[in-house]
Amino acid sequence: MEPDLDAARRRLSEKKLDLERMSVMSEAARAPVALDQQSVGRLSRMDAMQQQAMAEAQERARKRDLVRIEMAERRLADGEYGWCADCGEAIPDKRLEIDPMAEKCVRCASA
Repeated sequence: MEPDLDAARRRLSEKKLDLERMSVMSEAARAPVALDQQSVGRLSRMDAMQQQAMAEAQERARKRDLVRIEMAERRLADGEYGWCADCGEAIPDKRLEIDPMAEKCVRCASA
């Protein structure tokens, strides 16, 4: 069963746009925390540093997803999208709806 390639392109495009928007919105949260103990107390600065670290981790995850989107777009262009990279079986549409970047079927991904 062939995957709906137009729907896949649309889902990938929407996901990419969402990730890029979130990246822009979180720019300030990833900025270095200023060492100004006159205006910010030690605990507040530690809290700000923890929030910065969390924002940086989220940004790394977004970048990984952007790479996965790029790889999925290549599979689309090569006619390999929707087919498991390990066993060659079709990846169910429901799986591709949930994760349009999936390159393996559930069985192979969980192995």
